[in-house]
Amino acid sequence: MSRTITVKDVIIGEGIPKICVSLVGTSLSELKQETEALQLLAPDLVEWRVDYYEQVDDIEAVKEALKLIRAIVPNLPLIFTFRSAKEGGEKHINTEYYIELNKAAAESGLADIIDVELFNEEAEVRGLITVAHVHSVFVILSNHDFNGTPSKDEIIARLCRAQELGGDLPKIAVMPKSAADVLTLLEATHIMKEKYADRPIITMSMAGAGVISRLAGEVFGSALTFGAAHKPSAPGQVAVTELRDVLSLLHRSL
Repeated sequence: MSRTITVKDVIIGEGIPKICVSLVGTSLSELKQETEALQLLAPDLVEWRVDYYEQVDDIEAVKEALKLIRAIVPNLPLIFTFRSAKEGGEKHINTEYYIELNKAAAESGLADIIDVELFNEEAEVRGLITVAHVHSVFVILSNHDFNGTPSKDEIIARLCRAQELGGDLPKIAVMPKSAADVLTLLEATHIMKEKYADRPIITMSMAGAGVISRLAGEVFGSALTFGAAHKPSAPGQVAVTELRDVLSLLHRSL
């Protein structure tokens, strides 16, 4: 049985999968507008995709934007994510700056969770997790495969690896090329949840074919799903209001 994680009174890994919405504004004014509008949607968590931000190369500017977001949504769990270009993000930065950026977020006292990509050097991953935990910040240890869907065993292996390295929320997102690929992701999620996971996991199959994976987390074992506000941050995201309705319908049926 996977244990739960509680972030600002939001219990991840229990009941209906929690809904996270990503902020993708490129400027401070866009971020302010997005974050204010977000409150009407009442998501469970908010993610700042800092790779979209035009001043991402300036740590102090990033901290100021983080302060702005936190001030508008003080009670929502906030995920800080720089998604690298190699994993579908908007920008490439060097490894040294990636580490510095995530450390700054963890040390700021403003982010509740940082997203660290699994396929970095092990020492760097472990170092970021240590810094985060010292500052009482949780870590999503993630992998995004836009090239296809790995085998069931490989998906499970990556999730187990994220767990072994100390990630609080192992995450994988894959790209389906067929309905069978979506089934592979769902089966791997179920096996991971039932046999190996000792913490909540996050999985999804992207694009249109994979939408079912964003809806059926409570059935197969994914504890969190990403919904779209105005602009999706990944292919296949469903609008928050529709997503909530379907998640609630499935929950009532279980």
